[in-house]
Formats: sequence, C-alpha cells, structure tokens
Amino acid sequence: MKLQIDKKDTFYRQIFRLTLPIVLQNLLSAAVSSADVVMLNSVGQSAISAVSLASQYTSVFFMILYGLGTGVTMLSAQYWGKKDIHAIELIQGIALRFSIAIAALFAICALTIPRQMMILFTNDTELIALGTSYLRIVSFSYLFWCFSEVYLASLRSVERVTVSTLLNALALGLNVCLNAVFIFGLLGAPKLGVAGVALATSISRGIELFCCLIVSKTSRDVRLRISYVFVQNKVLFRDFVQLSLPALGNDMVWSIAFSMYSVILGHLGSDIVAANSIVVVVRNFATVFCYGLGSVSTIWLGKQIGEGNMTAAKKDASRLVWFSVFAGILGGIFVFIASPFVMRYASLTEQAMHYLKYMLLMNTYYIVGTALNTTLIAGVFRAGGDSRFGFICDTIDMWVYAVPLGFISAFLLKLPHLVVYFLLCTDEFVKWPWVIKHYRSYKWLHNVTKKYE
Repeated sequence: MKLQIDKKDTFYRQIFRLTLPIVLQNLLSAAVSSADVVMLNSVGQSAISAVSLASQYTSVFFMILYGLGTGVTMLSAQYWGKKDIHAIELIQGIALRFSIAIAALFAICALTIPRQMMILFTNDTELIALGTSYLRIVSFSYLFWCFSEVYLASLRSVERVTVSTLLNALALGLNVCLNAVFIFGLLGAPKLGVAGVALATSISRGIELFCCLIVSKTSRDVRLRISYVFVQNKVLFRDFVQLSLPALGNDMVWSIAFSMYSVILGHLGSDIVAANSIVVVVRNFATVFCYGLGSVSTIWLGKQIGEGNMTAAKKDASRLVWFSVFAGILGGIFVFIASPFVMRYASLTEQAMHYLKYMLLMNTYYIVGTALNTTLIAGVFRAGGDSRFGFICDTIDMWVYAVPLGFISAFLLKLPHLVVYFLLCTDEFVKWPWVIKHYRSYKWLHNVTKKYE
C-alpha cells in the first residue's frame, strides 16, 4: 500500500507510519537470528560459534547490499519528490549492475575457498569444518539476495514500505520454519544441523526473489526491470557513483572492521565467541528502532529536499536526531531488562556465561552511541546527498582507532578478554564530536536531482 501524506497529519504521525513497517521488518530479521541461535543451542556450542563466525561474511555482503540500497534511496527519494518514476527505475538498473557483480564474487569464494575464509576467523578445526559446510550452501542465497534487496530499496524510496516489509517478512518467516525442518529433521527431512541453517537461508531468499517478481508485475509504481541493467545514462550513473559508492564504501569499511572484532574475539577462544553470538542477537532486537529511524530519515528528508523544502528538512532533521537519542535509551533499557532472562536460558560453559553477563551490561550504553550515529550518518546526511563524510569518518574511527586498539589490547598487551571487548565498544563514542559538528554545519544539505535526458 502506497503511503499518502495528509497535510493535516502531524510530523510524528507521518514518521510513525513510515517507521513502523521498517521496525517490524528489523524485528523479524532479529527474530531469525535469534531462532538460529536457539535452535543451534540444542546442537551444541560449537555449532553456535561456527555459524556466528561464518555468517560474518553474510553480514559483510548484507552491508554491501545495504550500501547500494542506500545509494538507490538517496537518489530515488529525491526523484520521488518530483514523482519521476523513470529516473528511479534507471537508478535501480545501475545498482543491479554492482550488486550482481559483487554477489557473484561472494558466491564463487564461498563455493571454492570456504575453508580459507574460516581460517581467517579461527584456528579451531571443528569450527572451521562446520563453517565450511555452512558457507558452501549459503553461497546460493547471495545470487538471489542481490536482486531482491535492490528492488526492496526502490520500493522503500517511493514510500511503499509496507509492501517491502511483507515481502521480507515472508522470507524471514519461511527461513525460521525451514531452519526447524533441516536442523531437527522434521517432516522426513534429514538432520543437517549447521548445514540446515544455510540451506534454509538459500531457499527462503530464492522464494523472496520470486515474490518480488510477482509484485513487480502488478506494481503501478516501480518495477524490477532486469533490462534496465543494460540501459546507459551517463548523468544518473555519474550521480550514483559519486553519491552511492562513498555510502557503499562507508558500509564496507564499517562492516569489515566490525567483522575484524570477530577475528579478534575468535582468536581469544570459543567461550567469548559463543557469548558474543548471543549478545549480537540481543543487540539486534534492541536496535531495531534505531536502524528503522535511520532508513526513514533518508526517505522522509530526501523527499522533502527533492521537493525543495529545505527549511522543513532542517527542522525535521533536528526532530529525528532527538528521536534517535530516545531510541538509543530505550534500546539500552531493553538490554538491561532482557539480560536476566538471557542468562537464565543460555546453555553455555561457565566461563562463557561470565563473559555474557558483562558483555550484555556494556551494550546497555553502547546502543545509545549506535543510535545517534546511525540516524545522522546513514540517515540524515545521506538524505542530503552527503555520503562522503560518513565514509571518511568511519574509515578513521574503525581502522585508525578501533581495530588497531583491539589487536594491540588482545595480542600485544594481552589484556583480559572483557577489557578488550570494552575497548572495542568505545568506537561509536569516539566519533561523536565530529559527527555532531558536521550535522550542525548543514554542509550535508543538497538537492542532487537534475536533468538526466
């Protein structure tokens, strides 16, 4: 259902209408990760740890797709302000060129060198063997995902967030059901354990793409036109490269650096890896509103800027910043309340449970930093066509500060494992002064639409 903006509606009601479907989508995504951990809990701690490490590649791939999708939204939301559907479909075709090439690269690597990919994260032979089987099978999901994620980004940019959420919900719900079937051998299926998680992911992503094609055929707005991959438009291609590639670079820099955290923890032992895999699930639930707000910021502000309403964009950006702080506080409270329940039902070793307790406590404040930075860097700034600042900021923050600090504290200074984790959790706060200063300067505010034919 396409959302129409009623002038009598308040800003808050409009933002809620856009945010709610995206939050529900993020909740479902977090639920799938949680279901994986819960189901694999019965298989064993090694299964949890192996999937946690192997799925870091999927996380990196997702962040690349997210970066491309953000590029689509950055440009398309502003053209949506001008109701130019043709430009949006051309932008989608450009994004697909990149997503298909990147998906092919990931799929080939996961099929041919999965063992080498796992060795990067751990030297535990059992985890390497389990992760290798996971990567080979999940590789097929990359080929389906590269089409559907770009199309869903196009739908969100024209405010069809409910449709994109329903499509994603279908894939995620199916993923959970198939996980149960293949992990436990239900309905006559073999018990596949870790491999079953990968198979469920690939099948559900394939069905999601099939449903995207059905929606596209009946859509009155944006369609998934594969033929547009081959359509050349120098103006839009140049704009996409200039605006989207820094966003893509930003997400890649951040996600690969964040995966390096897993490399550091992976070489500290399976106990802290298992604890971290559960912490990630809890944090994913706690940040659903934060990430939803970031996505809505790009859509809402981008449309206003495309319409030429710069004053309204500035005012609404300020409101969204305060929303992000509130969302971060709520997320921290969620982690604090959920911690006793998580500790009660987690089935880990005594040492892993010790790590889990304090890692959850650290995340009660870490989420506040994540919320503000996500809304500004991945939402407000990108809505105004500024993706370069985030790329530079995160490159310095993650690769000059956080990752070197993690390696030095873990392997050179040999600090206690929880101290290493605490230091890694300072990355969001180190960049606050520069992020806030850039926001207040309004140098991020640009209308990037132009004549392209």
